[in-house]
Amino acid sequence: MSQADPQHGHGHHHHARASTSTLLWALALTLGFAVVEAVGGWLSGSLALMSDAGHMLSDGFSLAVGAFAAWLARRPASARHSFGLQRAEVMGALVNALLMVVVVAAVTVAAIQRLAAPAPVAGATVMLIAFIGLLINLLVAWILMRGEQTINVRGALLHVFGDLLGSVAALTAGAVIHFTGWTPIDPLLSLVVAALILVSVGRLLREVLQVLMEAVPRSISADEVGRAMVAVPGVRAVHDLHIWSLSSRSYALAAHVDLHAIDEWQRLLPQLQTLLAERFGISHSTLQPEDALLADRCSADAACGNRR
Repeated sequence: MSQADPQHGHGHHHHARASTSTLLWALALTLGFAVVEAVGGWLSGSLALMSDAGHMLSDGFSLAVGAFAAWLARRPASARHSFGLQRAEVMGALVNALLMVVVVAAVTVAAIQRLAAPAPVAGATVMLIAFIGLLINLLVAWILMRGEQTINVRGALLHVFGDLLGSVAALTAGAVIHFTGWTPIDPLLSLVVAALILVSVGRLLREVLQVLMEAVPRSISADEVGRAMVAVPGVRAVHDLHIWSLSSRSYALAAHVDLHAIDEWQRLLPQLQTLLAERFGISHSTLQPEDALLADRCSADAACGNRR
């Protein structure tokens, strides 16, 4: 049994370091403005602004979780964790998605209460703070989008896009209240933003669960991989083929390979490893060679009934 790992470790650690640095910069900007927005929301009486501040504080926590997960993902493989801790980024994304569900629920409850009992809102103050928040969120989104797009970073980016929507909603609510005095716009826009965020959370959760359930990555067709391997001269058939994700950017494969001549394995192994890595991005491959001639004899021989 042979396992392929063509210089995967170095590239993975480089991307993880870049991911950690990106998340830390985003964390500093997010937490800094969240405090400003929370104070401004409390002084102006705006639910949209205060909910956005709460959202940004949750973003700060999510970015901290993401940075810690990215750091864990850099840890080397060990006897207990033979693939390293690459799944840490997936767990970080899961925590972030679940946290967003809590934020959406809190905003929804507060908005319903505000609709039942309207309160005065200082529209001009809301507009000013929301506009500054919009600029900060655009900067944070730009920082994250320039970094390595792991599932962990995408989970953090989901929070930031939610913040962008929150800032736009707060800015719109402030303008409507300032020029018309219609305060229900404040909680109504908060509900709209909560609904949009919930849709994005559902998509992220689906991707996270696919990794945790070891489904074949969406970007890879198991049938296509099997056909490509069989097309290599000397390979007769491929069976017991399994493909799964170690992380959002690292895939693994295990398969049994029937050969026309078993003594060709030393030549065929590197060809198959290169094919899997370059064409499908599968960096970890465990391949079990099997003699096709022996399989043919076993098919008519009861003594070989236990052969896999």
